[in-house]
Amino acid sequence: MSVERYNPREMEPRWQKVWDDAQSFAASNDDPREPYYVLEMFPYPSGRIHMGHVRNYAMGDVVARYHRARGKNVLHPMGWDAFGLPAENAAIERKTHPGTWTRQNIAAMKTQLKSMGLSLDWTREIATCEPDYYQHQQALFIDMLAAGLITRKKSKVNWDPVDMTVLANEQVIDGKGWRSGAPVEQRELTQWFFKISDYAEELLSGLDGLTDWPEKVRTMQRNWIGKSEGLRLLFELLPAQTTAATSIEVFSTRPDTIFGASFLALSPDHKLTSELAANNPALTEFVAECHRLGTATEVLEKAEKKGVFTGLYVKHPVIEGATLPVYVANFVLMDYGTGAVFGCPAHDQRDLDFARKYDLPVLPVVLPPDGDAASFAVADEAFTDAGTIYNSQFLDGLSIDDAKRQAADYFAARSVDGKPQGKVEINYRLRDWGISRQRYWGCPIPVIHCEVCGTIPVAKKDLPVVLPEDVSFDKPGNALDHHPTWKHVNCHQCGGPATRETDTMDTFVDSSWYFARFTAPQAPTPTIPAVANAWLPVDQYIGGVEHAILHLLYSRFFTRAMKATGHVNIDEPFKGLFTQGMVTHETYKSPKGDWVAPTDIVLESQGEVRTARHLQSGEPITIGSIEKMSKSKKNVVDPDEIVAAYGADTARWFMLSDSPPERDIQWTEAGVEGASRFQQRVWRLVGETIALIGQSKSTVRENDDAEGLALRKIVHRAVQQVADDIEGLRFNRAVAQIYELTNALVRSAGIAGAAPATRLDALEQGVERLIQLIAPMMPHLAETCWEALGKTGLVADALWPEVDPAMLVDDSVTLPIQVNGKRRGEIVVPKGTPSAEVEQLVLSLEAIARMLDGKPPKKIVIVPDRIVNVVV
Repeated sequence: MSVERYNPREMEPRWQKVWDDAQSFAASNDDPREPYYVLEMFPYPSGRIHMGHVRNYAMGDVVARYHRARGKNVLHPMGWDAFGLPAENAAIERKTHPGTWTRQNIAAMKTQLKSMGLSLDWTREIATCEPDYYQHQQALFIDMLAAGLITRKKSKVNWDPVDMTVLANEQVIDGKGWRSGAPVEQRELTQWFFKISDYAEELLSGLDGLTDWPEKVRTMQRNWIGKSEGLRLLFELLPAQTTAATSIEVFSTRPDTIFGASFLALSPDHKLTSELAANNPALTEFVAECHRLGTATEVLEKAEKKGVFTGLYVKHPVIEGATLPVYVANFVLMDYGTGAVFGCPAHDQRDLDFARKYDLPVLPVVLPPDGDAASFAVADEAFTDAGTIYNSQFLDGLSIDDAKRQAADYFAARSVDGKPQGKVEINYRLRDWGISRQRYWGCPIPVIHCEVCGTIPVAKKDLPVVLPEDVSFDKPGNALDHHPTWKHVNCHQCGGPATRETDTMDTFVDSSWYFARFTAPQAPTPTIPAVANAWLPVDQYIGGVEHAILHLLYSRFFTRAMKATGHVNIDEPFKGLFTQGMVTHETYKSPKGDWVAPTDIVLESQGEVRTARHLQSGEPITIGSIEKMSKSKKNVVDPDEIVAAYGADTARWFMLSDSPPERDIQWTEAGVEGASRFQQRVWRLVGETIALIGQSKSTVRENDDAEGLALRKIVHRAVQQVADDIEGLRFNRAVAQIYELTNALVRSAGIAGAAPATRLDALEQGVERLIQLIAPMMPHLAETCWEALGKTGLVADALWPEVDPAMLVDDSVTLPIQVNGKRRGEIVVPKGTPSAEVEQLVLSLEAIARMLDGKPPKKIVIVPDRIVNVVV
């Protein structure tokens, strides 16, 4: 080994070719070893990978390589989430075909990902935009339709007027389309829905078994499913009013607060609202305003609570002679409960805001534990905690739960319009998943509309229903809808004329089952059930927390739907879930306020003061806040530039080492340079070790001396700890262990020459183990070092080092030494060393003697095998 510096630009492409030629990472479905499936959320082919991709896939690669070293049959595939609006919009802008744009991007990003040295099984590569993938999605749709898991119905939808397509509630952000940014409108359309609400309780209870998921994700899903037990309650309308209705049915989770009710509120989409609006222009305009606002929960929570009085009153159900006004309010949703609520302002913040705006009564009926019934009042903040019911006649003195039960019994025994006035009911916030999208670049819904046979699924033998290539985007809306021939077809049942369904599927459908397709990507059916059941659920899934609801919840539903239709025999798709933090970078602005890229500035430091200037013009640049890398703020770092300058291993190492993986990581030039220096340090250590071995070829190795034994213990502990940290996804802690091991090995290499016979074996084994520990993280460097050490085969194929339990037992302890409570040093002594010997050692230390200045200490407190405190 004569090369002084390791050259990643030369070695990384070499080892990538070796791995490719050997098909090192191709998994076999027939392998008898224990299976292990690791998967990162597959990327959208935008054309470039970013540093977030590098972090995500580096983490998954460490897990894959580690478990492969543990002797498992590891499945680590890659594919492309390739349908969607961005491709269609980009094609329109560039006057090209979405497929052309998408496939070019896939090719570019695949090259980038390969340059990272990821241990991916490219033989299983899939792209959701290809017919050999989506034909099986169409088959799943047909099976789910037959199983009663899909319905078609008219529904109010969120309509994006720019992208001209339907959006799910979750895709409406602050009342605007998540991609276009356009204000969303409400329309009524006939749509296809997956009946995810049928699985609400199962999806909710299933979260309890997902113990390897982050609790924050489980909480987000629980909240989204939104189970609530409440009471359906009939309020009797006063007679002789402007409606034929005689009662209004509400749903409330707080019937215990009925004595504090001061109004009723209807949804803008309630049937009674529509009837009243026909003769009320102000109400008509208010309903239109609500439709412009949308129905996304986040938007409704932030919006000002507003309403319109209908002129109607209902009888108060428990206070004789009292009445409640009926409003239409912008915060009441038609698809939750009954589309009507009663408002108790004192104990619901939304109701309180509404009551204050319209000067409605606020009567507290729940008394805080330390409250005074004579004086307690609600000001600007509703009281929503536990307490005792008061001001409520027959409910007084009860707890909230007891009052709910008693109120339910009370109303169940009374009647309105010949029906029980109250009925206990469980509701869920989760609504059915509308999948119809009015765009071209998506999976065609395999359905035809025939005047004779009705709306029927395409025959499976006629799959795939392939998107036409000759489409035009010169008209607004769905290109499939105005294609001259594609949508016209003969009915396969009666032979008569029919039309294809021109809506395509929401792209979240594509990603809701891709993990199952990876188990047998060339199969003639969506899955080979026995194979899918052997691999699934995915052992470790890695991706961003932004997918906590949409993608993950949909995938959980889809897996259950595939079980119901016989394609898998599991309930949950992902056993373990890890959500990594984002990659951040400083932002920079010019004097004009324009964003400036990091590559266009020069940073300078004087002491702790940092300044920046423009690389070309020299003008001063303002250093801004640290934010998520984004193209709009130009604070991005191109992975290709990092690989070209430092190598992929350096980028991977920095991403894994700088902070806990669940937290954000700040990309810094100093950090990546530090990672590069460590790479060279390992290379030098290997070279020094090889030189020592060469110089001592004729030396007869002997048993370890104390130094050699101590090194072996350090090595074995490091192997154990790094394994534990990788399995716990504590990558930064694993890196810290490797740093400590490297320091110990460098020190040992420096002194091994003094007694090679008793130390060289430990050093040689330690360096070998070090290379195996870094192999999951810096695989190219590890292969180069492995080869230089004369090892046969690839380190990628080597098994994880065995740990000798005897080497984990430490017969010595490190005692920190404090002087007047402040740490001043430490000593290493055998366990159980008598206190007198410990005291003598402490007093002989130069630092302690200097502080004592010839005077005896006032006291020495020794906690055996723990700590020493000297009082001076």
